[in-house]
Formats: sequence, structure tokens, C-alpha cells
Amino acid sequence: MSSDLLLRIIIQLPPLMLAISVHEMAHGYVAMKRGDYTAQMLGRVTLNPIKHIDPVGTVLVPLMLALSGTGILFGWAKPVPVSPMNFKSPRKDNAIVSLAGPASNLLLAMALALIFRILLWVPGYSAIMSSPVLKPLVLMIVFGIQISVVLCVFNLFPIHPLDGSHIVQGLLSPHQAMVYSRHERYGFIILVVLLVTGILWRIIVPFYALIISLISGIFSIPL
Repeated sequence: MSSDLLLRIIIQLPPLMLAISVHEMAHGYVAMKRGDYTAQMLGRVTLNPIKHIDPVGTVLVPLMLALSGTGILFGWAKPVPVSPMNFKSPRKDNAIVSLAGPASNLLLAMALALIFRILLWVPGYSAIMSSPVLKPLVLMIVFGIQISVVLCVFNLFPIHPLDGSHIVQGLLSPHQAMVYSRHERYGFIILVVLLVTGILWRIIVPFYALIISLISGIFSIPL
């Protein structure tokens, strides 16, 4: 393993794990507030990444991407178990719980952007870039912002099993939701095809770029 690859893993892995953990914890926390304590009983309402690790999505895929030399690190965690029947309004509350994940990633991106803004204000950009301690920290923060926005936009895509599909179901009438849910059995296959062909990223990138541009402008930070 080259030193550049090792450095990239060290810089990118912690913010990736943080973004994934925040996303899953948000699902569990909001589900608990809406009346379903399944995630809490299973210890999933936590920022501890060990509780959310998926062998493929959290370990294998990020490792393969790191070794591929693409410079991109991406992954996912075990889905937080939710029992909609425990909600007072199953369809509405399930949509809210699903929205909590992407929303938490957007909030995390903004919180990291604020930290970046403070660092730029206190030591200054030149001092940061010349510091062997602050520079890696800032690179981690920047990647944390970027991967958080990626997770936010990606998970809002309305294909099962992504959060967007559950949000759409909550917005539709019961009959429309039933018709829409028929694609669930093919959702993962559709998602893989869209990913492999690059179609999904062509759809996601403009939204990602817009949010990154807004965050960069609001906090006056280089992203």
C-alpha cells in the first residue's frame, strides 16, 4: 500500500464513518420519537460506527474504491430496523423517519462547514495549509462536507431501498403508494444498473454541486 493511498484512507475514512453513523442514528432517533423503539432496543441509536457496520457497504466497497485509485470513497451501513406499525400514522411517520437520514447529513455538512469557517477565521488559510496538524484536519472536514452532501442527495433518490422511495410512498395516496411499491422487488437491480452505467451520478451531480455551492457561499469557504 502506497503512502498516498494510506494517507487518503486516513483522511477520508473517519468522516465517511461519521456521516454514515449520523445518518443511521437519525433514523433510529426519529423512529423512537415517533413511537417505534426497535432501533433503540438493538443499540442503533448511537454514533458508535461499530453498531452500523455492514461488511460489504462499510468495509469491502470503501476498501475496493480506495485500492482502485479513483480518489473516491463511498459506502453505506446496515439499515436501521424500523417497524412502521408502531407509529400512530405509519405511512406519514415512516416518511418522516426516512427523511431524517438525508436531513441529518445536510445538517452535518453545515456543522462541519461552520467549523471550517472558524478555523479559517482563527489561524487563517495560509497557517492551516502550512500546519502538519491542521491541514489534514481541514482535509477531513472538507471531505466530511462532501460525503455528507453525497449521502444526502443519493439517499433521496426515489428507488427502493433508498430513503427517497419511502418518502415518496408517504406522499402518495394509499392506492398510488401500493402501485409504486410494486417496483421494490426490482429496486436494488435498478439501482445497480443506474450506478454501473453512470446514469445515477449524472442525475445526482447537479444537485450535489448546487448544495456544495450554496454551503460554500453561505460560509465563505473553499470547497
